[in-house]
Amino acid sequence: MSTQVTISEVPLLDLNAQYNQIKDEVKEAIDRVLESQYFIMGPEVKDFENKVAEYCGVEHAIGCASGSDALLLSLMALDIGPGDAVITTPFTFFATAGAIARLGARPVFLDIDPASYNIDTEQIELFLKGDHPLNKKLNIYQESVKAIMPVHLYGQMADMDPIMEIVKTYDIKVIEDAAQAIGSEYKGQRAGSIGDFGCFSFFPSKNLGGYGDGGLVTTNNKKMAEKLSVLRLHGAKPKYHHSLVGINSRLDALQAAVLNVKLKYLDEWSNSSREKALRYNNLFKKYNLNSRPKDYPPHSDKSFSELKKHILTPREVAGNPADKGRHVYHQYVIRTGARKKITQAFDKNNIGYSVYYPVPLHEQECFKYLGYESSDCAVSTTASNTTLALPMYPELTDSQQEYVVRTIKETIEDL
Repeated sequence: MSTQVTISEVPLLDLNAQYNQIKDEVKEAIDRVLESQYFIMGPEVKDFENKVAEYCGVEHAIGCASGSDALLLSLMALDIGPGDAVITTPFTFFATAGAIARLGARPVFLDIDPASYNIDTEQIELFLKGDHPLNKKLNIYQESVKAIMPVHLYGQMADMDPIMEIVKTYDIKVIEDAAQAIGSEYKGQRAGSIGDFGCFSFFPSKNLGGYGDGGLVTTNNKKMAEKLSVLRLHGAKPKYHHSLVGINSRLDALQAAVLNVKLKYLDEWSNSSREKALRYNNLFKKYNLNSRPKDYPPHSDKSFSELKKHILTPREVAGNPADKGRHVYHQYVIRTGARKKITQAFDKNNIGYSVYYPVPLHEQECFKYLGYESSDCAVSTTASNTTLALPMYPELTDSQQEYVVRTIKETIEDL
């Protein structure tokens, strides 16, 4: 006779479960740094940089203080500033566009692909040709665009081949925002290895998270790697001699030591997360909740109504293993027309969740000066109103997942 497991709580993320597996190694690594008293840069940081470069399949990796700084430093290395424009997605964390605006450059928000939530490459091509409605509306054309910043959202890479093909025609650089996607793959290539730069975050909640802030930039360009290394140290080389105006953005040795331990387990954790994602997919099918609309776009009014009774589960687009892709499921994000009801039920049943992102960047107050309306990036706006991140981490149990999906089923079956 089987015993039914009683579940009373499912957190969105359980870092304690991960820490309990590796705490002896972590403590040993931290003690090593404490004994050395080498807290800024040093051998721990260099060792981590070398290991990440090898892991990502690149020549150079430069540690810095955060993922936000990784983006900023990459833009600074390209001398991007006032009068320049950078194409990116409005459906991402603020830091992506914040780094652009901070340098006085202009973020150009182009809408997303509804299946992957990553930037729609067809819109990039239209914009650079001058055929996009936003060219005339914003009075921005190809000549001012100095970079494209695709975001590999939720652990799945953007469609990089069309982007890299497009930039061959123009003098434009590519900065991969891979903050959520270390270890993800596109046609056998790792995140951060395709564009001119790859930017990573080691915020504690990331799939490779430190015990504080941390970031890193990857590149195959030796000259750019040297420039980044100088920029992160106030632009000084040698010390007290400043050839550039840089910033103070160094990866702490303590963070590097912790990340060196965790990097060994990253592939194992990523594989486990994908197993959890596939189990979620099967559970939604089991409860007859899974929806795969084919005759209408997922951002239409019809789809919103349809998704009150069904769930649109994540799709492996660039992350399809059949095409040598890899989705590492930093987040497992569903689309639903009943988000308010579901989150109320989650609150009542102690189930963690998050909305990434409730206000797309083209609608943020600080970017009103850019002149966007909601309809200019309609897919992003609808995604902000309908997406919901469910609990996702390698240690998530089958019973916890069943509890989450059953709660959704019981919530929406009477709608």
